[in-house]
Amino acid sequence: MKLTLAAAFCTVALPAFAVTPAEVVETYADIAAAKYEDSLITAKALQAAVNAFVASPTDTTQQAAKDAWFAARVPYQQTEVYRFGNPIVDDWEGRVNAWPLDEGLMDYVDASYGGPTEENLLATLNVVSSPTFTLSGTDIDATVITPALIRDTLHEADGIESNVASGYHAIEFMLWGQDLNGTGPGAGARPASDYATGDACTNSNCDRRAAYLVAATDLLVADLEEMAANWAVGGPARAAVTTDPAAGLNAMLTGMGSLSYGELAGQRMRLGLLLNDPEEEHDCFSDNTHNSHFYDGLGVQNAYLGSYTRIDGTVVSGASLSDLVAAADPAVDAQLTAALAATMDALAALKAKADSGAMAYDQMLAPGNAEGEALIMGGVNGLIAQTASIERAMSVLGLTAAFEGSDSLDNQNAVFQ
Repeated sequence: MKLTLAAAFCTVALPAFAVTPAEVVETYADIAAAKYEDSLITAKALQAAVNAFVASPTDTTQQAAKDAWFAARVPYQQTEVYRFGNPIVDDWEGRVNAWPLDEGLMDYVDASYGGPTEENLLATLNVVSSPTFTLSGTDIDATVITPALIRDTLHEADGIESNVASGYHAIEFMLWGQDLNGTGPGAGARPASDYATGDACTNSNCDRRAAYLVAATDLLVADLEEMAANWAVGGPARAAVTTDPAAGLNAMLTGMGSLSYGELAGQRMRLGLLLNDPEEEHDCFSDNTHNSHFYDGLGVQNAYLGSYTRIDGTVVSGASLSDLVAAADPAVDAQLTAALAATMDALAALKAKADSGAMAYDQMLAPGNAEGEALIMGGVNGLIAQTASIERAMSVLGLTAAFEGSDSLDNQNAVFQ
């Protein structure tokens, strides 16, 4: 559950530091610009791979599109630390990374998925097979699947958040299909022939399925172009954090604390373990969740250290929060730096186990899997510990904010109600 953030500044004046708050927020904005530019570059590579796949749908071109999707997730997940504390990002994020989703809105699903529910009458709409349908009493012409149809009609249709029709996870589903393996081995196994022409087409409507995948990918590129511009010199997101450096510092620390605690430790990790539910994993169709968690954690760390390694290997760095905190209280800086490193060690161990092929993230969620639980809880505990250190850093800088919470951490009884 997303909680409303509340932030207030202390009356304590910021002391004179070796680096200034203005320099620190400038670095933060420069890194944001680089991350969103890298996200755009990799999304354009995904767009090219998707176009090649639908033009010639083979196992090889499908795998190339999947590989491009994996690559696109690396820089994007490192941007999530900008979501909390930056309203421009938070208001936009639902277009590109919303989850979980009722994938039956988009395309066919297994019979075990069920049908429409009281909560979502569109849960199995399957727009790929529905050139016309009714939405809130209005007849919708979906004969041609376009970015506008996805954005303006389907995405969050009827005001329901699980009606996710655009973004990385919509594309992920269209490439992989459902993962029907539960907590057993294996990811989604959509055949390339779902995009074939003529008699080779499987599961019907291959032309419309291809149109949907292309339109969703085009939307992702357009959305990332928008956010990259927001952080470029003169952009409104950059201006929001650099015009008032104290507010910018608060946004930085709010983003770090909220992503660490309520979002990543709580909603994305602890909740799935409490429920032993693979449907709660972030990249559930592709079994890429371990990488999403790792790069989210890395985004928090590089926000604090003021350094980001771009996809071409170049480094964007400058005056950092670590510099500010170290000048105010070296012990607090050392503690937070160490806590961030410990979390990354825990997330790296989880990632290494999944990357080895020995145990995917959804397998770690299985009841009775002590090793999997230990790997996930290593990350959860590290994230909780670093959040406490982030709060101390805020205190020494004379700032305060409420971080996002999660019932899975704060009120576990509510999870099972």
